[in-house]
Amino acid sequence: MRESKRKDVLLTAAECAERIGVTVRGLRTYEQRGLLTPARSAKGWRLYGEKEIARLHEVLALKRFGLSLSRIAALLEGRAVDLDRTLEMQKSALAEQRQRIDEKLALVGAARTKLSRGGTLSLDELITLAKETTMTQTSLDLIAQRRYEQARPRKTTPINPEIYDRYIGAYRFDAITGGIKITRVDDRLFSQVTGQAAYEIFPESETEFFLKVVPAQLVFSIDSDQSVNALTIHQNGVELVARRIDETEAQRAADELTRRIHDNRPQPDSEEAIRRTIDEARRGEIDAARMTEPLATLARERAEAVAEELSAKGALGEIRFVGVGVDGWDVYRAQFEKNETEWRIDLAPDGRVRGLFFRTLP
Repeated sequence: MRESKRKDVLLTAAECAERIGVTVRGLRTYEQRGLLTPARSAKGWRLYGEKEIARLHEVLALKRFGLSLSRIAALLEGRAVDLDRTLEMQKSALAEQRQRIDEKLALVGAARTKLSRGGTLSLDELITLAKETTMTQTSLDLIAQRRYEQARPRKTTPINPEIYDRYIGAYRFDAITGGIKITRVDDRLFSQVTGQAAYEIFPESETEFFLKVVPAQLVFSIDSDQSVNALTIHQNGVELVARRIDETEAQRAADELTRRIHDNRPQPDSEEAIRRTIDEARRGEIDAARMTEPLATLARERAEAVAEELSAKGALGEIRFVGVGVDGWDVYRAQFEKNETEWRIDLAPDGRVRGLFFRTLP
């Protein structure tokens, strides 16, 4: 039997507006901005099919993340509809929103339970409730927006390779462990994050570069005297700044790490930080203010799963420091009723946790 080709269903502007929940004027505005290109009937009426509805979904999603129509037009110019990426972006934002709401509900529930038992709320508890239960737009919406921007296709722009010399050198992160080294090989520029391989970066402009192996970009900051003072990595919805350091400072930092590893000397306050972190993780709580942004984002996404895993291990017993790892992270052992776990922690210069990892020991 011959299989017939499915015919696209077309909607008029009024039908499209009513079913999507927008106005006809809004559709006209999107068309005027170049965001939509509806088909036309024999009488000149605008018609909207699957392709136009999918593009409209992208436009509305980006608009909800706070982007202006001109910014959306720039993002989507010359690009085919990528509905899967838009849905993934929305999924991440909605999952984080659900997590935040669950956390707020838990705060309210705990406060009501305390009041029902005749207790009172302290000033700190009242401040926490006021801050955490206020429904405002959060950084996760911005992260989803960044992920969308970072994943768009990039094009190499030819520039004078002699410019590359000003970027060569060492840069150190504050928000995460380690740094990044920029090197030049002939007319090619490479970046190498601590502990990773070196990858070529390609220019979009004289200060903006991108990687082809992963959706990530590097943007160099230029002083008024044209010297480079820092770079920013844009990846996974996060922006990480690395400050340029001279070879002497880089060597001094390496020497200090070598001495600390040799002396088996933990970072200041790391024991207090690991005890607090384990206690919060068991309750499914995340104190984002005590973490750098990248770690806080990951911790929020994993909070529920980690809490369930630790709860299954039973009561928590002894926590003890066992040494400094070869990467400079402090290593602790936490004994639970059913299992022993190993925890590794790294602190930023300001005392916030910037690296955290745990595993169950055999």
